[in-house]
Amino acid sequence: MNRNGKTLIAGLVVAVCATACGSDPEPQSPYVKAAEVCDGLFAGGLEKTVEAVTGATSFKRRSDGDVDRLIGKIEKEYASGRNWSQGGELCDMAAKGSRSVDETTLRFRIYAPQDVNYPGSPEGQRRFSLGKEAVANVRSAGIYFECVSERLDGSKNRPARIYGGLSKAHDRGDALENAMDNLRVVHAASLAVAEKLKCEDNAGLPAELDQDLKQLPPVSRESEAE
Repeated sequence: MNRNGKTLIAGLVVAVCATACGSDPEPQSPYVKAAEVCDGLFAGGLEKTVEAVTGATSFKRRSDGDVDRLIGKIEKEYASGRNWSQGGELCDMAAKGSRSVDETTLRFRIYAPQDVNYPGSPEGQRRFSLGKEAVANVRSAGIYFECVSERLDGSKNRPARIYGGLSKAHDRGDALENAMDNLRVVHAASLAVAEKLKCEDNAGLPAELDQDLKQLPPVSRESEAE
């Protein structure tokens, strides 16, 4: 190759590097859409549901890895043998401009046996046949389920009792569909936790939430006394 050819190639390399090597990467936006909240947990079908439940379309960006941290905490709390635990946060769906006290949040913990079928439900709360029991109202929802897993030593004889709860949902009124949307968000999160924990048969949770999920009658305090 002659000197002119080498000079041309060197000039092209410098030009390309000046464009690519010298440019700074685009700064990451502090906000994300519903498909990206909670490590992308709701991408692929539940984005609109998340927007309805939170009352927002733009959310504060959060660091990844919350699911793994939560799973580790549940494993430790189960191994302690305690009847119940504080658990931890799976993620929050903090709307752009929201205050921390208003953030819609998903948390999981080990629940005590008496928490299921607890009498005297709050006004407006609905009960459903899902897991051991599911509850939902206008601003919250929760699912109680049991997990048998190789990751939880002894769970064959003593299944881990896990509760996943959604709090501070946006108030859209007390229609059944609004409570169901809250429950859909918790169901997706609970399924993700069950899969991470390697619960047998995904802890009995269905892959999709039935639109006609069976409602259960409230448990009265009188029936408990009987």
